[in-house]
Amino acid sequence: MQRRRNLKGLFGETLKDIYFTERQILRALPKMAYQAASPELKQAFETHREETAGQMERLNQVFKQFGRPARGKTSEAIVGIIDEAKEIMEEFKAPSA
Repeated sequence: MQRRRNLKGLFGETLKDIYFTERQILRALPKMAYQAASPELKQAFETHREETAGQMERLNQVFKQFGRPARGKTSEAIVGIIDEAKEIMEEFKAPSA
């Protein structure tokens, strides 16, 4: 816990949270795009995925500048959000949804 006692440590821990979150989103978006019946929604998911990939590249650069390996720390919040998205995709599989 010593790392959290200063701003540099807090910054490092926050970077890990963000990195994990972005990786999880990057993995989930193709599945969401595949499930989307609406062309507009499908395109929105694909665009979001491209933007998220760019954010991952920038995060890798920040980790490098910070002198730390690019690693994430599990965020139960994003895990819950993605689980909920999976449930919604399962519940509304019908094209009319």
